[in-house]
Amino acid sequence: MTGFTTASHRIAIAGASGRMGRMLIEAVMHADDALLAGALDMAGSPHLGTDAAVFLGQPCGVPIGADIEAGLKRAQVLIDFTRPEGTMQHLAACRRFGVQMVIGTTGFSDAQKAEIQAASRDIAIVMAPNMSVGVNVTLKLLELAASALNSGYDIEIIEAHHKHKVDAPSGTALKMGAVIAAAQGRQLKDCAVYERYGYTGERVDGSIGFSTIRGGDIVGDHTVMFATEGERIEITHKSASRSTYAQGSLRAVRFLAQQRSGLFDMFDVLGLNQAGIRA
Repeated sequence: MTGFTTASHRIAIAGASGRMGRMLIEAVMHADDALLAGALDMAGSPHLGTDAAVFLGQPCGVPIGADIEAGLKRAQVLIDFTRPEGTMQHLAACRRFGVQMVIGTTGFSDAQKAEIQAASRDIAIVMAPNMSVGVNVTLKLLELAASALNSGYDIEIIEAHHKHKVDAPSGTALKMGAVIAAAQGRQLKDCAVYERYGYTGERVDGSIGFSTIRGGDIVGDHTVMFATEGERIEITHKSASRSTYAQGSLRAVRFLAQQRSGLFDMFDVLGLNQAGIRA
């Protein structure tokens, strides 16, 4: 099953009963050019068998199921914001059936990233740690700032998320660090500092520090601080709703309609790679 043969983008949603899954379903249901074609959840979920859109008060006739093949049968693209293990299972099925993917899952190992890269030879994939248009514009601003402030500025990345988030630092914070490092001709693995405790000594010049906050229902806040003697520059993005991630995901789906294979990010989707440094 390849290509988009109708006016509507036929979309399956992974993690359909979760908070992000429901936000994605709502976005698909309200989009004129999209159709909900499948809804997946984990085996054992109490929501299996229920209508995927019943929480909106407008059932759509698509039941939530755990059978990946059945969930992808009518779909052209799968949007997946689950966890690495689940995403990798979905990836294998999508590659087998020629279903494209939008991946917002974070926390992948290097080996898992390599598998995603390999799968992109057969299907088109958009993968980004944050699908928000605003976040990706922020990343482009960070490229500019990091390139100009490449000497004499200490860089700190502070991120805050809800208490249920299981990985730290967030994928968005890590992407910010990678963008900053690349803009300065470095690799994040060579300069990142993730933990500070006890007697740490003075800050190492050129390091990029990370601080993590977890609590309440914070959707996602990220601040990058460039600090030097006499001044401090802060670039901040705050998410008040997951709807921004859902709308960005739909933009990624529309972008994939023009692709046959390859691994893309939101800079590609938004055309931000056409100007300036590529992340």
